[in-house]
Amino acid sequence: MRLIIIGCEYSGTTTLSFELAKWGKKNFIDTKKEQSKGQWNLNAFHDHWKIPHLNNFVVPSSTNEEKSIISEFPDAARGDWSRTGLTEEEQNMVLELSPRLKEMFQRYHLEYHLQKAFYRNEHHIMVGAHIEEGIYAPLYFRYGGPGEYADRNITMRNYEKQILEIAPDTILILVKASPQIIKKRMFEFPHNKSLLKEKDIEYVLDRFEEEYNKSLIKHKITINTTINSINESFEELINKLKNYIPL
Repeated sequence: MRLIIIGCEYSGTTTLSFELAKWGKKNFIDTKKEQSKGQWNLNAFHDHWKIPHLNNFVVPSSTNEEKSIISEFPDAARGDWSRTGLTEEEQNMVLELSPRLKEMFQRYHLEYHLQKAFYRNEHHIMVGAHIEEGIYAPLYFRYGGPGEYADRNITMRNYEKQILEIAPDTILILVKASPQIIKKRMFEFPHNKSLLKEKDIEYVLDRFEEEYNKSLIKHKITINTTINSINESFEELINKLKNYIPL
């Protein structure tokens, strides 16, 4: 199962993907043989493309380690493991990079995750990935705009061509929510070093819808989290995935 889950920040992409990762660990592991069916584990999901949160985080196993991590990364205490890969100092260092260096890092970052040795693994979830980067980079980090070097409008489709060559069964999932709900979540549960600005909410929602429709990936699913609870949205996602893969 190879999934790319995209959507405006605060739409629920991280929450749903983490629930899916936990569900996958239970459903894709043969407990009798103690073997993973396709090497599934909680680290099979990658939610680390929003600058400055550029490093995957391994969920801690020991209580003492978890307490230490929670004290260092405030978002971890609220369950937001996607924003705990780098220390505060390291995140600030990333933010201080020039647009050219940010662009270079992200380009190499994406290319690494599209190498056959990585992407052909049977199971993994990528959150945001090339589409998230293609939307946020020109908007907030001054690189990858139309006509510029490594124009993200072009690279997004080039990445998808690579994806389809390696794994044409990849599924693209768009997670949506109304502008009002996005704003509400933004103020009730602000992310550490959040990218999204309130004035950009409707624009960013439209851009994710646009790139979802333009994507070359053939298998597509949409989930709207405006009204439904996390459990309801997750159940809807599982039911829709059954149309594409045996679960």
